[in-house]
Amino acid sequence: MAAQSLTSEDVRAAALALPQTTEKIAWSMPTFRVAGKMFATLPEDETSIAVRCPKEERDELVLAEPRKFWIADHEAQFAWVRARIAQLEDVDELRDILADSWRQAAPPQLVAQYPELGVPRPE
Repeated sequence: MAAQSLTSEDVRAAALALPQTTEKIAWSMPTFRVAGKMFATLPEDETSIAVRCPKEERDELVLAEPRKFWIADHEAQFAWVRARIAQLEDVDELRDILADSWRQAAPPQLVAQYPELGVPRPE
């Protein structure tokens, strides 16, 4: 269980803190985009986030931490994974997850302008 309970507002703040991120309602839920490409959503009751994740990594995450990560049926064919907000360790882990997804959606020249977002923190 997380030391502090993160909320959808923490997700919103962390996502919008990433460079050139905008929020747009789509499919009746908040979505976060960079350069017009979606990198995170707050689906359903806003207790989880959906983020971009290469399928191989996604499968490893789900196997390693099934209480934290899972794949929604309708997203199985896409490179996306869900994370339960309440299961995240802290705001740093949330930021790392969102930054990783942001890097996958952002144009390479934008990613290059923010090298501090390019490397996940060491474990």
